[in-house]
Amino acid sequence: MMRKKELKLVLTFHTTADAMAMEKACKEQNAPGRLIPVPRAISAGCGLAWCAGLDTRHILKQLMDRVGIEEQDMHECMI
Repeated sequence: MMRKKELKLVLTFHTTADAMAMEKACKEQNAPGRLIPVPRAISAGCGLAWCAGLDTRHILKQLMDRVGIEEQDMHECMI
């Protein structure tokens, strides 16, 4: 049985290195989300994206600012 799709925050990155840095920073800081392949509905530079709940936008943005990661884009997608 397939999971029910939910509206999620999806952050895309310019490079795979940025996506990997995001995963590392989020693990270290216990920030929510996980690395996923970029959904087909979005075209993004590196093929990896960070997926988290919509309510985490502010937390993730602060974390990225702190560690110097720049997202390519922020999307809201059914995942």
